[in-house]
Amino acid sequence: MRSSQHFISTIKEAPADAELVSHKLMIRAGMIRRLAAGIYTWMPVGLRVVRKIEAIVREEMNRAGATELSMPVVQPGELWQESGRWSAYGPELLRFKDRHERDFVIQPTSEEVITEIARAELRSYRRLPVHFYQIQNKFRDERRPRFGVMRGREFIMKDGYSFHADYADLEREYRNMYDTYTRIFTRMGLKFRAVAADTGAIGGTGSHEFQVLADSGEDAIAYNPDSDYAANLELAEAAAPSQPRPKPAEEMKKFPTPGKSTCEDVAELLKLPLARTVKSVAVMHDQTFVLLLIRGDHSLNEVKTSKVANLSPFRFATPEEIQANLGCKPGYIGPVGAKVRVVADRTVAAMADFVGGANEEGFHLTGVNWGRDAPEPEVADIRNVVEGDPSPDGKGRLKIQRGIEVGHIFQLRTKYSEAMKAMYLDARGKTQPMEMGCYGIGVTRIAAAAIEQNHDERGIVFPRPIAPFEACLVPIGLHKSTAVREAAEKLYAELRRAGVDLLLEDRDERPGVLFADMDLLGIPHRLVLSERGLAAGAVEYKARNRESPENVPLAGALQFLRERFASA
Repeated sequence: MRSSQHFISTIKEAPADAELVSHKLMIRAGMIRRLAAGIYTWMPVGLRVVRKIEAIVREEMNRAGATELSMPVVQPGELWQESGRWSAYGPELLRFKDRHERDFVIQPTSEEVITEIARAELRSYRRLPVHFYQIQNKFRDERRPRFGVMRGREFIMKDGYSFHADYADLEREYRNMYDTYTRIFTRMGLKFRAVAADTGAIGGTGSHEFQVLADSGEDAIAYNPDSDYAANLELAEAAAPSQPRPKPAEEMKKFPTPGKSTCEDVAELLKLPLARTVKSVAVMHDQTFVLLLIRGDHSLNEVKTSKVANLSPFRFATPEEIQANLGCKPGYIGPVGAKVRVVADRTVAAMADFVGGANEEGFHLTGVNWGRDAPEPEVADIRNVVEGDPSPDGKGRLKIQRGIEVGHIFQLRTKYSEAMKAMYLDARGKTQPMEMGCYGIGVTRIAAAAIEQNHDERGIVFPRPIAPFEACLVPIGLHKSTAVREAAEKLYAELRRAGVDLLLEDRDERPGVLFADMDLLGIPHRLVLSERGLAAGAVEYKARNRESPENVPLAGALQFLRERFASA
């Protein structure tokens, strides 16, 4: 393609509201243009990236045995009411009424519609398993859209849904999709990790997220560099201490701590390590008051806490509720003398001689021990892991890395098939609910995530498989030199015939402008033709991720590029 026939619209400065590098560079490179908050037009250069991402996704999904369809963007509200998500999904679900006052939604995802299709079409075990997918625009009415297309309201997603006669077959397809997603993101040239994750609003029993590793990522990932263990911080298990609880060595004493309502302040006052203190978090489950305990230097994991038996849903207690149950204001509460349900994190359950609130304003207790000073607590994993924690698989220590979620696979089981009566007849003629899986990839988000992972001071550094063009040919003096123009046309035709996705930079601009634009767009391979190079029978080559160019024989330019493509 010739740049004069393509729409290239780069700018020097990003808008002031652009925060992430990807947002800034996508605007500057002319990949996207803002229409409204969280809603963007994909310009020609950006759309080429999106289409390449879609092509890889489509090829691998078809290879994996899935079948493509296309479901409506507008969906009847009654299906969402039937599944129970009409009210459960929240304000992100854009609801509206048509002229007949019937409820509709703009789809954020399509579990309801695909289940409607399944219950109408898949009535016998002989039709199972089936895996449908689509690549389509979605809409979620984010309260605070930000970061460009990273958290926009309208986006393109690949969503797939599989239906099975039994759980064993669902597990088979789940592994198939795990392997398929691994191939997809590997083919795109991205550094990523598959991590165990919470199922969230989608529901189900098990899931994995595929996270592109980037310092700007919203999600924290805990992983073991010495094994395959990886999990979203929301789900990462904090292993119980390997050593038994020490025996009490101190007497319990009450110390005045006026105005010291945080573990940090108390530890500083008592000149003790923060890890010797215990933080008490008061919550309510229905009408039951519960005291959650974590070590002073740890933080509560609300997702894991919600999975504790008889604790979901929960909310944080009000000061009035704390006063009513413990007779004390927040900041000085603790387990000693508390006649309430107490759930201690595994680390806290293994502590001795710790510091906690005295349930009396202005006082804390030191030398607190379980069994002697307070009843043995209920024990659960309710804290966030920290770097250096033992890996749950027993093979090393955890590290924490930021990541951007670009894919998610779920074992939905029978959540939707039971709610919407998607049943089939088994071999014995008995009615059974279908087992169901769900598999999503954020197509447009991948474009931004790739930039977050691959950029420098000059602009984007796209991996070749998803770059807008594999290579660019920049002739110097194209509009002034007949020799350069003829050589450029000949090389352009040769490379195009060989299948190279090539941009011929034929705009009448200064070389510095052309080079800057090609770097900004992230084109991974650049060839430069000039009169001086032609006199030597050479063309200058430069990789986008290298600082220095090199001269290669003009006659061997195609073979040279092929070798570089193969090694990238």
